[in-house]
Amino acid sequence: MEKVTLDDAFDSFDEPWSPRLAGALNGQEVKLAKAEGEFVWHEHEDADEMFLVTDGRLRIEFREADDVVLEAGELLVVPRSVEHRPVAEPTAEMLLFEPSGTENTGGVESELASEVRELE
Repeated sequence: MEKVTLDDAFDSFDEPWSPRLAGALNGQEVKLAKAEGEFVWHEHEDADEMFLVTDGRLRIEFREADDVVLEAGELLVVPRSVEHRPVAEPTAEMLLFEPSGTENTGGVESELASEVRELE
């Protein structure tokens, strides 16, 4: 059991769209990520994805639904197989909850594809 202080954890890295593993439970991972600008359009065929914004503003765009804007303290669950694109306005910090092994781009080839790294 190891306590994670969110402010310290977010201060430990700078790279946008490069998630850090904060914890794991019951086959799920809790990831921390910083966002800047636009991510890639993608979907997760076999996994819901939860975004919890802790700082800044994040707009989640959908091809087949209205965009959702998240402010600090707000969360959204994107159901599996729903194509979406997170866009930071202009930056955001967030917690992501998703099954272990979920690729950040849902398998879409992109320079923003990133393995989950351990917190330092």
